[in-house]
Amino acid sequence: MSETLEPNPLPQGGTATIERTVTREVVEPGDAERFAHYVKKDKIMESAMTGEPVIALCGKVWVPGRDPNKFPVCPQCKEILDAAFGNDDNGGE
Repeated sequence: MSETLEPNPLPQGGTATIERTVTREVVEPGDAERFAHYVKKDKIMESAMTGEPVIALCGKVWVPGRDPNKFPVCPQCKEILDAAFGNDDNGGE
């Protein structure tokens, strides 16, 4: 989420506008630190290039930066994915 702040014009004879962009990360506290979440691969790549946060299937918002293989899969993301594409509890066979 970004917002642009524009100060009032200078009170002297001329006016000037100074633009400054302030960027705030939207990060929800909680299990984003404990789970690996499902996000579209192209969004992960885009985030890696821009630093913009991603939104997981479960709605969590964060900037990816850790190895997701080191964390258990988010149960909410898995439930949403299973509902959309079917349950894959047969071990991939």
